[in-house]
Amino acid sequence: MTIKRFEDLEIFKMAREMSKRIFALTLNQPFNSDYRFVQQIRAASGSIMDNIAEGFERDGNKEFKQFLYIAKGSCGETRSQIIRATDCGYIDNEQAKEIYEELVKLSRAIATMIKSLKESEINGLKHKD
Repeated sequence: MTIKRFEDLEIFKMAREMSKRIFALTLNQPFNSDYRFVQQIRAASGSIMDNIAEGFERDGNKEFKQFLYIAKGSCGETRSQIIRATDCGYIDNEQAKEIYEELVKLSRAIATMIKSLKESEINGLKHKD
């Protein structure tokens, strides 16, 4: 099956859900009063889905892999910020553990996509002709 839109990628759907979850989490007190931290964690979680989309739209596997590595890095950054948010008392341990585990799953799914692109004989749409 050929995926024609980044919105149909499972990793994009997962990243989108995580971004929405992080956004909702940062609306709560006392988290929402730490404006700089709120902006950082929202940007990092949003960067995961944005880089998946941008890489896909480049129409080449080399570029897509590059952006997937960036998305994976943003996933790690978001995990680090979840740990920091817990240490600051902004979220409880149970909630942090659940989000952290979902971010680990997302990171693994991105790594799987990278691996499949590396093993693919197709180089992307712009190389089809």
